[in-house]
Amino acid sequence: MSPPFVHITVDGRIATIRFDRGDGVSALSAEAIRQLTLAARDFHARPDISAVILSGGPKNFTLGADLKDPASAALRKQGLADRRLSLRAGPDLCEAWERIDALTIVAIEGWCVGGGAALAVSCDLRVMGKSARLYVPEIARGMNMSWGSVPRITALVGPARAKRIIALCEQLDAATAHAWGLADAVAEDGQALATALAFARTAAALPPSALKIAKHDINAAALAHSRLTARSDLEAFALLERSDDFAEGIASFLEGRDPDFTGN
Repeated sequence: MSPPFVHITVDGRIATIRFDRGDGVSALSAEAIRQLTLAARDFHARPDISAVILSGGPKNFTLGADLKDPASAALRKQGLADRRLSLRAGPDLCEAWERIDALTIVAIEGWCVGGGAALAVSCDLRVMGKSARLYVPEIARGMNMSWGSVPRITALVGPARAKRIIALCEQLDAATAHAWGLADAVAEDGQALATALAFARTAAALPPSALKIAKHDINAAALAHSRLTARSDLEAFALLERSDDFAEGIASFLEGRDPDFTGN
């Protein structure tokens, strides 16, 4: 049996889901993605829950994809037909969190990298500790940013800043993320969860149905075209996964050296 990476507590109308692999890294392995997806689906339509908080470990929210995960490595060796199915796990994770009926709030301490950022922007609000950092390094690894995150990030910060975050791989500190609209509050280090809980308590005190209707109306207005623009990101990932630059991006990262990209 796989170890539990996700721990759930419920207090009144507030649920807290803590993702922590206990190693200070909390990389997104195939099993971690599965557990996080199941947790979100458990709260998809709970009339007794008004707010769901997602938090990580005390050191880092997540350092992104687990590039050493044997299960993920095995998926990369599949043929195109099977890989297209397997690659749906990440988009399905983010969609599951976006579809939760209740207000969703992410508490981020330390680094929030790659797929962690994609997961964070699929939720409604984000709270970052003062020393937290958000980083989307996919382009620098020879791949594209996927999981439906491009339209979500663009809706939050606008196209020019989205290009700096996604295309130029700029690392954002908490203050910049807040100024750009990617974070909704900055807390003292170690207090991101407490600040997220304050948002959740406000939500829990409001009429549940009216709150949830308002949330989904706003999402519909902000993300009306997101499915159109996100449709091809899985196909692009499947294509780039077979490129020389993809292999070089991962190899150079694991070997701790500068990459030598060729465009192939």
